[in-house]
Amino acid sequence: MDLGLKGRTALILGASQGLGRAIAKRLAAEGANLVLSSRRLAALEELASELSEKHGVTVRCDAVDLTDTEALGGFCDRIRSDYKPDMLLNNAGGPPPSPSIGVASDVWKSAAQGLLFSLIQVTEAAVEGMRAKQWGRIVTIGSSGVIQPIPNLAVSNTIRGAMAGFCKTLSAEVAGDGITVNIILPGKIDTARVGQLDTARAGREGKTLEQVRTEIAASLPAKRYGRPEEFANVAAFLMSEPAGYVTGQMTRVDGGMIRSI
Repeated sequence: MDLGLKGRTALILGASQGLGRAIAKRLAAEGANLVLSSRRLAALEELASELSEKHGVTVRCDAVDLTDTEALGGFCDRIRSDYKPDMLLNNAGGPPPSPSIGVASDVWKSAAQGLLFSLIQVTEAAVEGMRAKQWGRIVTIGSSGVIQPIPNLAVSNTIRGAMAGFCKTLSAEVAGDGITVNIILPGKIDTARVGQLDTARAGREGKTLEQVRTEIAASLPAKRYGRPEEFANVAAFLMSEPAGYVTGQMTRVDGGMIRSI
């Protein structure tokens, strides 16, 4: 299937590792030009060199800390005036594990800024250019905790739920402009972030990391962790021309982990 992405421009947040990196690679393979963003410039530049050389696409890098409100303002200005992306991947690192009660206020504030308020600002900046072109794709990486709260991830469950509400509301407001807005919910995809959560669980339960990963894999209908490339394939479709009538959705890529309908 031709995804119709050749020559279009995608802004990828959190592009230096994990799911963001996998999605950047998938879009470059489809011929999309990229603007890569994360806090780590060196990692972005290494990926940019790899993708431009392999696929012949234009790749630019913009290192930004989404919790730095001053830097964020300049980034949004560049999105409006220079980058003008056709596609946006909202992707921000999750907060540390925590219960619901007893979390320091600065943890709540930092997580809310990075996972919610900053993504809203970036989205608003990107939508301006998309509306002018009457075409756009916005995909946000959420969490299965939006549907089924994950134990000991109270901050993430709370703030990602708010982002889901924003995306659903926005999807109806911009659908007539040819812009789709969707969320992807990863399950146990084998990334560094999941590895950190598994390591924390092993510590809490007094088990080895291998024991925890074996138990988790056995509990999944698919009996294995997902691969970042599998997740990226779904993201690429939602950003594609053929997916123009898919909007306001939360798509699970979790190997059947969430059992509810």
